[in-house]
Amino acid sequence: MDLQAGSLRGPIAPGNTRRNCSSKKNLHPGRGAGKTIPMSSTHLSLHYHVVFGTKNREPWIAPAWRDRLNAYLGGIAVELEIVPEAIGGMGDHVHLLLRLRATHRLSDVVRDLKRAASEWIHTTIGQAAFAWQDGYGAFTVSASVREEVAAYIRDQEEHHRRRTFRDEYITLLRKSAVEFEERYLD
Repeated sequence: MDLQAGSLRGPIAPGNTRRNCSSKKNLHPGRGAGKTIPMSSTHLSLHYHVVFGTKNREPWIAPAWRDRLNAYLGGIAVELEIVPEAIGGMGDHVHLLLRLRATHRLSDVVRDLKRAASEWIHTTIGQAAFAWQDGYGAFTVSASVREEVAAYIRDQEEHHRRRTFRDEYITLLRKSAVEFEERYLD
């Protein structure tokens, strides 16, 4: 809704030019009344730790081409105007630390990454039966722990010497206070 000069008006109709707030007068007394105040820039820190697994958690992603897949995912992210800060994983899943723009919709980003990676695996690697699980996990990442998350993603092989993807994923869900039922994780 548009609040202007103390009156409440309905939403701006499509095509209406009343969108530019910077052309409105400052209505706050003592703050330069009568002067135009431009809208400030938009500043964002939208970092997500995204995790998705292979269909039925099959270890499809072979060590021989895992780095190539990670590089390909990074290239797709860049094409989508996303900054890939870290990408890693194991034979049955992938982790990505991504910096998104305000215009990105996370579900579309994950869909596009999974689709492109599947096509690449089918055509370049030759695994026609390869597929990702339908779902994914996504966790917001504070700037203060971004480097820690990136290091975690880069060190996947070390982490998985001690625990399974399922155990790792449950830990991520719990640390992020995501409600879930374990029976739906398989």
